Amino acid sequence: MNDILKKLNLILKDRKDKSSEKSYVASLYNKGLNHACDKIEEESNELINALKNESDERIVSEAADLWFHSLVSLSMKNLSSDDILVELEKRFGVSGHDEKNSRDT
Repeated sequence: MNDILKKLNLILKDRKDKSSEKSYVASLYNKGLNHACDKIEEESNELINALKNESDERIVSEAADLWFHSLVSLSMKNLSSDDILVELEKRFGVSGHDEKNSRDT
């Protein structure tokens, strides 16, 4: 399943230097991090609405949009899904309460 994340990571790296006329990802890079963060907020709100009111298909579609725009934004900071997976792996087997408390101190 992580193959799609690897492919997406490669595409995100490749599109940083491409023309925004033909690439949506390149257009996001050109508009900058603030715009990308606005897209995350927009997609988050759409996902919340879908979770409350819409079909499973729509929920999955909105979740994919949120993941995608999050990954684009991470790429702008030279991070990738690999970094997130490493963090999740570190948390695996740790109580969510314990993990949260370790951040609060």
